[in-house]
Amino acid sequence: MELLFFFWFLLCYLAILMGNFIILLTITCSHLIEEPMYYFLCHLSLMDLCYTSTVVPRLLRDLGAARRNISYNNCMTQLFAAHLLAGVEIFILVSMAFDRYVAIVKPLHYTVVMNRQRCNLLIFTAWAVGFWHSIALLLMVLNLPFCGPNQIDHYVCDVKPLLKLVCRDIRVVSILAIANSGMVAVFIFLVLVASYVLILHNLRTRSSAGRRKALSTCSSHVMVVVLFFVPCIYIYVLPAGSENKDKEISVFYTVIAPMLNPLIYTLRNTEMKTAMQKVWSKMAHSNFQ
Repeated sequence: MELLFFFWFLLCYLAILMGNFIILLTITCSHLIEEPMYYFLCHLSLMDLCYTSTVVPRLLRDLGAARRNISYNNCMTQLFAAHLLAGVEIFILVSMAFDRYVAIVKPLHYTVVMNRQRCNLLIFTAWAVGFWHSIALLLMVLNLPFCGPNQIDHYVCDVKPLLKLVCRDIRVVSILAIANSGMVAVFIFLVLVASYVLILHNLRTRSSAGRRKALSTCSSHVMVVVLFFVPCIYIYVLPAGSENKDKEISVFYTVIAPMLNPLIYTLRNTEMKTAMQKVWSKMAHSNFQ
């Protein structure tokens, strides 16, 4: 059974690497990099690559090893890196929603509002907020007293499984962890839902062709948001002591969502498919010469 899991996660990881690398290559080697939506998508793909690379390689190593251990320092590093990259990814999704809102609700002001300087500022803000979120969580965990057995029922060092090893009452710490991760995820998810509701409301005045194009783009964003946020909310809103399926549910945002994101953003996007064909034909032509 473990061998089956090993090959399944290995195939998923290879699909994540290939899919997100194709998106990065297509956008950076084409005119799409000049458009804010694809500029953010490029950063999102980079975050997916980095985020899964903090989790899946160690998971594969553990599945193939007799002893599954991780040092305290490596555990804290994984905790910090995973929450940093996830935090950045969340605020990139917020930036993408803002971009679509301006493009559909304020189309005449779009080029002024979503200039490259503002796009860079949004990316910088995403990293700053992600760092603040992860460093606050890390400092909280570093100040906790742990006692044996030092075993967690999870494939990644995360705050909830680690809290089960703490030697003192964790009610206050659990509330802080829920506030730092769970409530923030709920709030941002509601903001994203509200923004897409406003976008749909404003689409009523558009032509049928414009409405179809906007709906196709927004539906891709909504699918990615739901795939990422719903499992996160389920895991981080519930207290650490509660019995739930954290390990199984977390696979959705650590593996499945990063694997499906490239498909969601390319299969229904004519611009991406056209750009991919041009980039690959250009590369094939240069290699042939």
